[in-house]
Amino acid sequence: MDVQVGDQIVTKKPHPCGGNIFDVLRVGMDFRIRCTKCGHEIMTPRSKIEKNIKKVVRTQQL
Repeated sequence: MDVQVGDQIVTKKPHPCGGNIFDVLRVGMDFRIRCTKCGHEIMTPRSKIEKNIKKVVRTQQL
C-alpha cells in the first residue's frame, strides 16, 4: 500500500475519542499517525495499520 508522509488515512476502527481520520507523520516499518480529532499520536507496526486502512486521502502537492 502506497502511503506517504502528509497523507490522511481513514480507518475501519475508530480511535477511542471517536475520530477515524489520522494524519501520517512517519512511514517505514512503523507508522506514526496523529488523530485529527484529539491530537493523540500513535506509533504502530506497518502490518497492523495496513489491515485497518479504509481509504487514503492524498494531499495536493505542487
